[in-house]
Amino acid sequence: MPHTSPPSRRPSARRRLRVALLTAASAALVAAALPERAPLGIGDPLFPDLGNPGYDVVAYDIALTYHGDNAEPLDAITKIDAWATQPLDRINLDFTHGTVRSVRVNGAPAEFAAAGEDLVVEPAVPLTPGQRLRIAVDHTSDPRGDKNAGGWVRTGDGLAMANQADAAHRVFPCNDHPADKAYFTFRITAPKELTAVANGVRTARTGAGDHITWSYRSGHPMATELAQVSIGRSAVLKRTGPRGLPLRDVVPAADARKLEPWLDKTPAQLAWMERRVGPYPFETYGVLIADARTGFELETQTLSLFERGLFTEPGHPEWYVDSIMVHELAHQWFGNSVSLRRWSDLWLSEGHATWYESRYAEEHEGYTLERRMRHAYTQSDAWRADGGPPAAPKPAAPGQKLSLFRPIVYDGSALVLYALRQEIGAAAFDRLQREWVRAHRDSTASTADFTSLASDIAGRDLSRFFQDWLYGKRTPPMPGHPDWKTGPATGARQPADALPAAH
Repeated sequence: MPHTSPPSRRPSARRRLRVALLTAASAALVAAALPERAPLGIGDPLFPDLGNPGYDVVAYDIALTYHGDNAEPLDAITKIDAWATQPLDRINLDFTHGTVRSVRVNGAPAEFAAAGEDLVVEPAVPLTPGQRLRIAVDHTSDPRGDKNAGGWVRTGDGLAMANQADAAHRVFPCNDHPADKAYFTFRITAPKELTAVANGVRTARTGAGDHITWSYRSGHPMATELAQVSIGRSAVLKRTGPRGLPLRDVVPAADARKLEPWLDKTPAQLAWMERRVGPYPFETYGVLIADARTGFELETQTLSLFERGLFTEPGHPEWYVDSIMVHELAHQWFGNSVSLRRWSDLWLSEGHATWYESRYAEEHEGYTLERRMRHAYTQSDAWRADGGPPAAPKPAAPGQKLSLFRPIVYDGSALVLYALRQEIGAAAFDRLQREWVRAHRDSTASTADFTSLASDIAGRDLSRFFQDWLYGKRTPPMPGHPDWKTGPATGARQPADALPAAH
């Protein structure tokens, strides 16, 4: 059953431990920065200004009013329900690209100011550890600006969201780091001729006259980067998945009939994934097809975002499109249900999604996993030189945030999983996959968590194996394939066999 109201109890012991570790790492930053209004972060090596210390978000309630023009700012009220984890006389939220009209903290007006891409809020009364924290921000949310910076995507008939990796705070104030997952409620008001959808399940559709308000709620905690709101002339198509799972697809209404053969594949793809890793972890799933050119597809939670052209433009083989659909579906387990502790753990998300994309292509088209991994092996040294090793990637290039999503985090990381299966055997590897998503469901996990679990399941210490494969500048020998050779450490820049741009 979906969650019906934001939890009001204190965070669980497991969540408090995670928050305490993050808070301890950044306590010195708070002490140094609080005398001045300054941007903060939780010390993520790849995105040092993302996230904020001192509080743990439990739930977001985001109300958006769309006026019918995707070049006009939306009016918004974002409510944040959180717990203070340390003394706070200022609260930093990640937010930019909107105008803040007012802020209230625990019902009282609060002073606020911008600092870089932070909104710094000064409550009327300082907060103590363990105190409930309710923040309400009245603001605008602006879809205009650099389309490559993420956040709102302007479509042919409205808007959608693409917040990965660090762009949710271009849409709404938040603690914009996957380490702080929370429940979400969305209330979207739009002209009556449009349809609004969001993550989770619809809980209400109200209104009369020229505008309708659509309400949605997530049944599981979610990282801010995975939030999705779509507004447009859309058809919502419903069907049933394995074990009665409700499915809903959101597509341009004019293309509904044309897209149906693709959408009808999802139940079988879900069943295929469940046979390999266990039950689907959320309350619903579906495909959101947007009339936009983004250059990527995206695993927004319960409603994966795809470009319309992937399905309608000629030249894409059926197996290729199918494998991309499975890539985003696999992320619902790897990256969404089990989220990143730090952005350098991205290999766990993209490597696993690429792994299942490859396995699906192997079973349905005969494009063998071994062939793809051997091809990746020849290029792996060049990918490491270009982007860093899988678990220690180089930061994104200045002004090119999506450059973090390099070949090393896709095929280069799936190659690590292939080597691991070669090292510990298929039975242990399959057990590891199932136990990983079971043990960390609805939570965050790190590379250290994965390597520790792998050693436990293998029954031996794999730290040397993982040190070489995850952090080495050069690709180690492939277990079971002494004849595989790497190519030069320069020159190769594309994923193996130029496979697709999927996040």
